[in-house]
Amino acid sequence: MSTSKNKAVEKAPTTPAPLAATQPNAAKPSGYADFLREVKTEIRQRQRQALRAVNSEMLALYWWLGENISQRQATLGWGKAVVENLARDLQAEFPGRNGFSARNIWNMLNFFRDYADKPKLQPLVAEISWAKNLLIMARCKDDLEREFYLRATARFGWSKNVLQHQLDNHSYRQYLLGQTNFDAAVPEGIKAQAMLAIKDHYTFDFVGLAEQHSERELELSLVANLRGFLAEMGGAFTFVGNQFKLESDGRDYFIDLLLFHRRLRCLVAIELKIGEFKPEHKGQIEFYLDQLDQHHRVDGENPPIGIVICRSKTRTMVEYALRTMTRPLGIATYTVTPQLPANFQGELPSPEQIAERLAGWALESDGFEGEGV
Repeated sequence: MSTSKNKAVEKAPTTPAPLAATQPNAAKPSGYADFLREVKTEIRQRQRQALRAVNSEMLALYWWLGENISQRQATLGWGKAVVENLARDLQAEFPGRNGFSARNIWNMLNFFRDYADKPKLQPLVAEISWAKNLLIMARCKDDLEREFYLRATARFGWSKNVLQHQLDNHSYRQYLLGQTNFDAAVPEGIKAQAMLAIKDHYTFDFVGLAEQHSERELELSLVANLRGFLAEMGGAFTFVGNQFKLESDGRDYFIDLLLFHRRLRCLVAIELKIGEFKPEHKGQIEFYLDQLDQHHRVDGENPPIGIVICRSKTRTMVEYALRTMTRPLGIATYTVTPQLPANFQGELPSPEQIAERLAGWALESDGFEGEGV
């Protein structure tokens, strides 16, 4: 018996070695790397499409529910109690579904009523999530302001936290009031994002400076409070350095602050001025941008952008200065206390001008990977 078992063991087939292609370090066939990138791109694209489809169906359901409650209240005389009753019955049928709370059903009702007579905005609300829609509904009452945040959230893939930050920063008004030459000087693919990246006014109340201070004191205080400074700039900036050294014809020049914008993929040179904006400031920052573009920009980066942040400015003077500026430049003001330099509402363009400007925004992707619906 033992001999037979030994022979059986000897005759048992050996396990074949794994194929070379399955080994982690095995050589990949020609073209495999490109194919892998293509597969990953396709997977991410299909995942985003699936999320958008789910989001679209959910919003369609919420719209339908709000519409039908509104119609029955109007035709059958239903009162407010129907919302509480419906919430209780739906939660009993679909336990664990927070979407059918009384509060959210009220949101559905308001969602329908707010947009029922606004056909221009209806397609836009379907592009973003329910939570972001609620945030815009709560914070924005003007139709043009809502259109701005709906379009920007969809186009740039803002997360809810980013949208909250943009609302807190009054990005709509900053976008409309911002004085830049980006329409002519920034590549088309990043133009809208660039205009959102530069504010018209910055509040540096975290630096703890007195109203009277020097440019050097302001610069050092911003560097010492770097986290607050980058947050006030907008969140997508990283710090490169202060007193960034440039060399030209044996002479040294220094940029006050040099940042990098991750989404725009470009260097951002900042010059600080404690007085009013003057036309000669344009020549200084333009020279810096020329040097950065020629000697410091690396492959894959967009041309550098300049920002002159001054204590005050005359809007007409800035407009004249920007007309002949070939490098991308924005002119902004700052305060060291939490106050705005002027009444925003009185300086906003007319509703017709705002509508025309927003009409130029397309919802297609412009090269930035979204953060989800």
